Order: sequence, then C-alpha cells, then structure tokens
Amino acid sequence: MTSEISPIPVDDALANQPHRVVERDGVRFTLLGTAHVSRSSVDAVRAAIAGGHYDAVAIELDEGRLQALNDPDALARLDLIKVLREGKTHLFAANLALAAYQRRLAEQLGVEPGAELKAGAQDARARGLPLHLIDREVGLTFKRAMQRLGWWGRIKVTAGIGAAMFGDEQVGDEEIEKLKQGDLLESSFGEFASDSPALYQTIIAERDRYMATRLREVARDRPDVRDDAPYRVLAVVGAGHLHGLATHLANDTDPPAEALAQLQQVRRKSGIPWFTIALCVFVLGGFAWGFWQGGVDVGSDLIVQWVLATGVLGAIGCAVAGGHPLSILAAFISSPLTPLHPALASGTVSALVEANLRKPTYADFMALRDDVQHVRGWWKNRVARILLNFFLTSLGTAIGVWTGGLRMLGKLIG
Repeated sequence: MTSEISPIPVDDALANQPHRVVERDGVRFTLLGTAHVSRSSVDAVRAAIAGGHYDAVAIELDEGRLQALNDPDALARLDLIKVLREGKTHLFAANLALAAYQRRLAEQLGVEPGAELKAGAQDARARGLPLHLIDREVGLTFKRAMQRLGWWGRIKVTAGIGAAMFGDEQVGDEEIEKLKQGDLLESSFGEFASDSPALYQTIIAERDRYMATRLREVARDRPDVRDDAPYRVLAVVGAGHLHGLATHLANDTDPPAEALAQLQQVRRKSGIPWFTIALCVFVLGGFAWGFWQGGVDVGSDLIVQWVLATGVLGAIGCAVAGGHPLSILAAFISSPLTPLHPALASGTVSALVEANLRKPTYADFMALRDDVQHVRGWWKNRVARILLNFFLTSLGTAIGVWTGGLRMLGKLIG
C-alpha cells in the first residue's frame, strides 16, 4: 500500500479552496475542506461535481442529519411517546438544540448551515454518482462525549444545550469565524468544547479517524478499475477536519471493521446500579430503623417526610412546566418511588402522562424550532412543554431526594 498527501488540486474548482489529495489502495481521495456557513463553499462543491472528475462523492453527514437537511418536516412525524419510553429524551433535546442553533445561523447569515453538504448530496444523486455518508451518527457522538466527562462536564454540556434551545441572541463573530475554520458540532456545544480535551477528542479527533475509516471502506468496496486509472472520490468535509482526516487516511492500517467497532462502542452502564442500591438501603433501612427504635410514630414520620420532600418538589417542577393536573398528580405519586428504581424517572412518568393527555399536533412539531427560540414558546408549544415537564419534574425530584435524605439522616442521628 502506498499513500500520498499532495496540495496539488485535481481541477480548477479547488484552486482557491483548502483541500488535500490522498491516494491509496487504487483510490484517489480528494478532500475538500469547506466552511459550513459559506456560499463560496456551496459553489465550490457544485463546481467540483459538475466538472465530471469524480466517480463517487462522500460527505460529512450521517443518515439522520441528511434527512433533516432534505426533509425539515420529518420532525412532525416523530413519535414523542416512543422517545420518552426509550429514554432518548436527552438525545432529542440535544438534536433540538442543534436545530435551534442552526436556525439562528441561517436567519443571521442567510446561509443554511451545511448547505454545501446538502448540495453535494443532491448533485451527486442528480449525476448518478454513488453517495457515501461518512460521519458518525450524532446521537452516538453525544453519548460517547458524555461518557468521557465528569459530573461537572456533564452539567456544563447540559447548560450549553439549554442555552442553545432558549437563546435567541445573534451568534457572535468569534463563533462564526470558528465555524468557517472548524466544525458545526463543536460550535454547537458552546465555548467549553474547545476547552475540554474529552469533548475535543470525541467531537473532532475521533470523527477524523471515523470518517477516514469509512473512506477506507469505500476503497475496499470500489468497483474494478483500470490499473492506470484510480477510482476518484470527492470527500466534502468541514475545514477543521481536513488535516486530521488526511493524516488518518494516509497512515492508518488497522482493519476498517475493527476501527469502526471501536469508534461506535458505547460503554454500558454497570450491571449493578450501586447508587440506587445504596439509596434503597438508606431509605428503606431508615424506615425500618425508625419503626424499630421509635415505633409507629417515628417510622410513619420518616415515610411522610420522604414522600412530601420528593413528591411535592417533583409535583412543583411539573406544575412550573405547565403540566396537566393529572401529570402533576403522576409526578407526586412517582417521585417518592422512582429514585428507588434503576431504570425509571419521575420526569418520564409525568411526561408520558402529559403526552397522552395533551397530544402534540402536527402544528406543534412544525412550530417547534421557532417556539423554542422564545421563553414563552416553551409553555405554548406542547412538544416543548413535554420536554420541560420531563426536565423540571426530574430536577424537582432530585432536589427532593437530597432534601428528604438529609432530613431523614438528621432524624436518625438526632
């Protein structure tokens, strides 16, 4: 195998664009670095494909993001109840934050973020060229990023997601310049992404290797070509990935299947829910100790304090979110119990009740991206209100667990 990185453009369309050429395994990869908010990048991609110099096109997208670019109405067909039941609420919120951030950019700059990727996909299909989606699924990247962070890092990411969903201010010049030279996901997560080695590793460096591996799969599965005519692939990627992608593509030798399996792996949670077990032992043990040492009065008082601390605060969170009275009741009933269950959250219970009682309409989904740009819209839009229900009920219950636990501890040692 021979690999070569060359700055020489293969056609005039790339003359003034950042690019790399890597040739290996009978394939000539032309890596075109683009700015995700630049009209000139859209023109460069279209000109490169129109030139007829390539046998296939690869773009920095996954199936979900390409569908979102091509079909903005896909959100209206989402089964929100299924999202809640499968525990994917956080991932849905992350995608909603990304969509809101992209909407602000589009309104401010007059260019749809990722328009050059969309153009690459459309023009490749129009010319009958094979299209390869080489980026990792954004939900998987988000999961791996969160697993690398400590509790403080997770709080910062969650705060960044909330700011992206609630914020309606213009994107700053510094962020726009970063987008021109960097990556949309990195900018979407906010300023802490560049300050966190864990986030940089997952959002940028890992994806460089992932996309290079996907391109090596293209080389492995290419059609038969003449020895003197390499198979030519145009890969359209953000400029921030250009150097790392070219380096991995030229030098990596591990089998693509093994590399992809490693980069797609998500660490499973411990089979033993230690925190839940410890909390159960503390709470139920505290009740038992209260009945044993102080009789019915003390034991009953401990139970009432736990129920009130968790149930009331969970119900308040649901009420602040504008929950239906039955959703608030569900939050009150479930909040004392769900902390003792490893796979259930009070926010999920109340949000499911809310979703069934006040089912979002097609209009709610269609207006979602606009409504979440304003604080009032979160209570107006039924989809957004269900998300608020989930997060605020869960937050209220979490505060109640600590409050009730501390009160119980004070009773036991007092």
